[in-house]
Order: sequence, then structure tokens, then C-alpha cells
Amino acid sequence: MRSSRHTYIWLLLGLSILVSSACKDGFWGFYGHRLINRMAVYTLPPEVIGFYKKHIDYMAEHAVDPDMRRYATKHEGVRHYIDIDKWDKIPFDNVPRDFEEAIIKHATFQIVIGNDTIDMVKSMDKDSISITHAKHPEASFKGHYPAFVKFWKKVIKPQYYEDEWSVNLRDIEDAVGPFDNKLKPYKLLITDHFSEHGICPYYLEEMMTKLTYAFMEKDYERILRYSAEFGHYIADAHVPLHTTENYNGQLTDQVGIHAFWESRIPELFAEREYDFFVGKATYIENPKEYFWKIITKAHSHLDSVLLVEKRLTQTFDRDKQFCYDERLGRTIRIQCPEFSEAYSKAMGSMVEEQMQSAIHALGSCIYTCWANAGQPDLRKVPKVTFKTREEDIKADPNVKARSHEDGR
Repeated sequence: MRSSRHTYIWLLLGLSILVSSACKDGFWGFYGHRLINRMAVYTLPPEVIGFYKKHIDYMAEHAVDPDMRRYATKHEGVRHYIDIDKWDKIPFDNVPRDFEEAIIKHATFQIVIGNDTIDMVKSMDKDSISITHAKHPEASFKGHYPAFVKFWKKVIKPQYYEDEWSVNLRDIEDAVGPFDNKLKPYKLLITDHFSEHGICPYYLEEMMTKLTYAFMEKDYERILRYSAEFGHYIADAHVPLHTTENYNGQLTDQVGIHAFWESRIPELFAEREYDFFVGKATYIENPKEYFWKIITKAHSHLDSVLLVEKRLTQTFDRDKQFCYDERLGRTIRIQCPEFSEAYSKAMGSMVEEQMQSAIHALGSCIYTCWANAGQPDLRKVPKVTFKTREEDIKADPNVKARSHEDGR
């Protein structure tokens, strides 16, 4: 009991510091991310918590780094969400849990013959895959699907961040066995149509691997950086609007609901109403299954998120729905406190529970990575002095935001 009370006092202290810091800096949209990262520290076991408490300000401040990069590279934004309803309905049985298999399923293939680029027809099942063209049988092939996946992970996966994915057809033949027809050295072009709709649960697995290796190598700078950024993606995975094509209500005439749910509601009610005593971090036996449960649970809330807001906008007077507030020296239009409170109450404890789950999930991921790395001793590690200065993140004008996205 004494230990629980001590932890709870630290939770309350940490929350008050975070609220003060958020208000001072004016990062209203980042409030939830910073809070989740800070609170997750207090879920960690004694062997780990001391290290993270020394760096708790870093954990909170750098929780927003992934958002700062979203307009610097086209590869960042897709890590924050998955439009899972584009592909399937709960329980999403038709969405491969293996990332490469998900890409293969939705990719298109072309061959280059001389100056011509020709669309191919793909068909596949669990045992075989064929990529064919009736007029060009010499460039068509059939192969063993598991062998093709293995080849993909070895040869094509390293091209993920390249502008063009390509492979010589003879290289595929060497990997998956001889084809029905004699091949010339044709080039196969692959276009990814999956990633643009979000890769969040798959990237959570990648972050798990990165953090585990950082622990194994006792690279304390990377441990902290990956931990802070891991928290951001985990928090995003808990937001129902990060799991849908209708991510900002643009398909249902509810533009702006993203920031309303994710930012405005926590800003108004987290400090005075939410309970962040979520218990101790636990070991995650199956990370893949764990992350997909997070996505599925978040998506299960989506109908309520949208329907409740729609109903309230039809019952509240328009002049009582939006107010004007001064933020960072400018006047902004934002949901009124009374309207926000009605929305929060109508959803029940949804936002609070999703934040609680995100806090516990981050603590559990950190704990699991540390355990899988052999439980390196962190108790005598001094406060880390970062040797590398992070350069200013510059926006790339070629990176386009999602057209209706104003929330994080």
C-alpha cells in the first residue's frame, strides 16, 4: 500500500508539472502526447524507473518529435495511422499481419520491355503467386508464394524508402524456382498501394525491435529517443480517428473532429477528471497480437466518436458550439467548454480509458524491450548528456499533408 501511495503521489506531481509546462509553451495540440509519455514512466519496474525518471522531461518534450517530422519526409506521416476500414471490418481477418505480405497483396506489378511499361495481372493464394500478361508469356511467372515472400524480404524490402522498387525477373527465378517460360532480363516494377493508407501497427513492431537493440547495445541516447518516439506512435494507435479513412470527419461533414477528440477534450478534462493510476507495466508475450488489439479496440469506438458529435451539433445552438480564444498571440476558433463537456459526458469514459491504455502500453513496451534485451543494469547509469545536436527539422514542399487533417 505504501508503495502504491508513493507512486500515486509521483503521478499527481508529474501531471501537474506537465500541465504547467504545456500551458506555458502553448503546445496545446501536443498536450496528450506529452502527458502519456510522462505518466508511462511511473508504470516501470524498480530496475528501470530510476533511469527514466532522470530523463522524464526528455520523455515528455520529445514525445512530439514524430509530429515535427511529418512534413519533412513522405515516410513519416503514414506511421501515425492506418485506414483499416479501407481494407476490412473488425476483426480485420483479411488484412495480413505480416507487413510485407500486406504490401504484396495490394501492390501492382509492371514489366519493362524495351521502351514499354506493361501492366501485369497478379493472382495469389497462400501457396502460390502468379504475375502474368496474356500477350507477353515470356515475361510471366508463377512461383511458390512463401518463397516469394522470403525473396521479397531479402531483396525488395530494403528498397522500401526508395522512389522506385524494381527487380530483375531472373533474380526472382533464382529464388523461387524456374518459371514456365524462358525469361529474358526483363525488369519488374512494383508499386506500393498499401502504405499510403497507413502502417501504424506494423511500425509499432519496428519500434519494438529498434528499442530492444538499443537496450542490448546500451546506447542510452537511442534508448531515450526511441522510447519517447515509441510513445507517440502508441498514443496515436489509441485514437479512433487514426484508424479510419474518415480521419477528420471529412466524409461525414464533421471536419475538425480529430483535434476535438484528441486535443480539446484532454486539455479541458484530463487534469481535473481523469485517473492516471494505471498499475504496473506488464510483459508482452506477443507484440504483433498486442498491437492489433490496440488498433481493433480504438476502431471499435469510431461510430460513437462520430455519432455522438453529430447528434450534439444538431441539438446545440450554433453560437454555443464554437468560441474564440487567444492562443500564441492569435485568435482561434475552438469548441466551447460547455459543448466540449457535453461531448465528453456523452462518450462516457472513452477518452480517459484510451489515454490510460496508451500509458500502460508504452510502459509495457519499454519493459518488454528491456527484458528481451537481457535486462541491462540501468540503475547506475548517470543522466545522459546528449552528444549529438538534433538539427532543425525542415519541411519538404513536396510532402503533402492529408487534405482535411488538422489534428495530430
